[in-house]
Amino acid sequence: MAAFIAKQMVGDQLKSVKGALGDKEDGGEKASEEGEDPEVAEARREMEEKRKEKHRKMEVEREEMRQQIRDKYGLKKKEIVAEPEAEGRVGRRKKTPAELAAENNPNDSDDEEFAKFPTNLRELTSKVSDLPSKLAAGVGEVTQKCVMQ
Repeated sequence: MAAFIAKQMVGDQLKSVKGALGDKEDGGEKASEEGEDPEVAEARREMEEKRKEKHRKMEVEREEMRQQIRDKYGLKKKEIVAEPEAEGRVGRRKKTPAELAAENNPNDSDDEEFAKFPTNLRELTSKVSDLPSKLAAGVGEVTQKCVMQ
């Protein structure tokens, strides 16, 4: 514990010394860009444009190659369809007022949905609802029979 505290104290002191010597990295880069020669800035901009053009051409070539492979094997291109509601949203879509109302009144909607099912399905759901109690009773019987002495 004492070693950790000593290390923290010395480390903080070294950081302050480095800052006093002008070794700050975050400020040095901005200063060089602001005071940069216009010719150098123009050359950098041209190089960036050339790089972007090169990558654009490479992507066009790749897409042509992909299309040749699709044609050869009879594959279809995946189309990305953006939903108008989903644009700019990270989460799920918003619920409509009808969905919110149905969510607030679950008893009414359950009865309506339950009425749509055939009678044999109603019997099945009632049996399924009885399962937890039957399972608990069965587990109780088994634990009584398997008591170790």
